[in-house]
Amino acid sequence: MLKSFKMNALHWVLSFFLFVSMSSHADPSYPNRSVRLVIPFATGGSNDIVGRFIADQLTKRLGEPFVVDNRGGAGGTMGTDLVNKSKPDGYTLLLISTPHTANASLYKKLPYHPLKDFAPIARIGTAPQVISVYPGLPVKTLPELIAYAKARPGQVNFVSSGVGSSQHLVTEMFASQADLQLVHVPYKGAGAALADVAAGHAQISVGTILQGLSLIKGDRLRPLAVSGNKRQAVLPDVPTASEVGLKGYDADNWWGILAPVGTPPEVIQKLSTTLADILSKPETIKKLAEESATVAYQGPEDFSKFMEAESQKWAQLIKKLKLQPE
Repeated sequence: MLKSFKMNALHWVLSFFLFVSMSSHADPSYPNRSVRLVIPFATGGSNDIVGRFIADQLTKRLGEPFVVDNRGGAGGTMGTDLVNKSKPDGYTLLLISTPHTANASLYKKLPYHPLKDFAPIARIGTAPQVISVYPGLPVKTLPELIAYAKARPGQVNFVSSGVGSSQHLVTEMFASQADLQLVHVPYKGAGAALADVAAGHAQISVGTILQGLSLIKGDRLRPLAVSGNKRQAVLPDVPTASEVGLKGYDADNWWGILAPVGTPPEVIQKLSTTLADILSKPETIKKLAEESATVAYQGPEDFSKFMEAESQKWAQLIKKLKLQPE
């Protein structure tokens, strides 16, 4: 009995010190100062649009400024490494999208592990891609574009916001499925890339609808098809790729929020719960729908599993196409 008492006492003491240790790292008043949300891409793209909206909503909900910090470069790896090296206290967060799960396969050496060095907070949403071209290109349908490019191997180009960006990856997926030889022209941001297609300096753009919608509405880009299994309300006359013969083009982009590994669980949970509530509101659903994006919340555990699956998907494509930084 004495032995049992001593074991229980030891267990209580260890539990007490564990609680004190955890409490010393968790700020019950979080946040009590401004929080930096790093977007590892330039301004003007879908990451920037979604990130700024989420930062604004978190600011309103939690009462402290969530400040966007665009740190583009090297396919998102520069900004990501900045967060990786930040103090894990919840005051430096990272907005990620598709490239985050592909970079481990694309780059031979990364200063961080995309999955192991970050704590998932929440997945935010998803958005279909739209395959668009310069209006002066003599094609009006996706089959016509595929035929045009096949007749000119290595002569038709596509733009992206950089090597390893979501635009780069989903266009390579399109080219692979359509058996095309396209030339990649990387830019330092989606805005500049789209502007050059609209001006006729480049030919093809594959990216989220929300980043190209204004150019499409202004007849400066010609949309040919969207990814996914249904047409989009903002572009009702544009067919899905599957409708016009490119079956299984599953290339939707997605966004999520991460923190450096070691961030207190209480902070992770507070942010995830707050985001879940924000994303459940009709005004948020409407806002994302206006940009042709869909709320697709996942908590930390499900988001972690999703990223693992995405990592495997892109690893297979990158290996097949032998993609590498240019």
